[in-house]
Amino acid sequence: MTLTDLKIGEEAIITTINGGHGIHAKLESMGLREGSRVTKKSAVPAGGPVIVQTGNTQIAIGAGMANRIIVKNTD
Repeated sequence: MTLTDLKIGEEAIITTINGGHGIHAKLESMGLREGSRVTKKSAVPAGGPVIVQTGNTQIAIGAGMANRIIVKNTD
């Protein structure tokens, strides 16, 4: 499942980031990498940004990038 598939308030762990070095570097600079625990805080419908929290930081990620982040539930 991708980051966009999570429900608001759901927690997950990033398992894979589909993309090249550029997307990995950009996400890592925001504190998001494989193994990171994230909570989806909100999303704008129809392809808007997804807001996630990791630690004490909230980050807005565009829908295209969020669709490249594969996560698994922590349940």
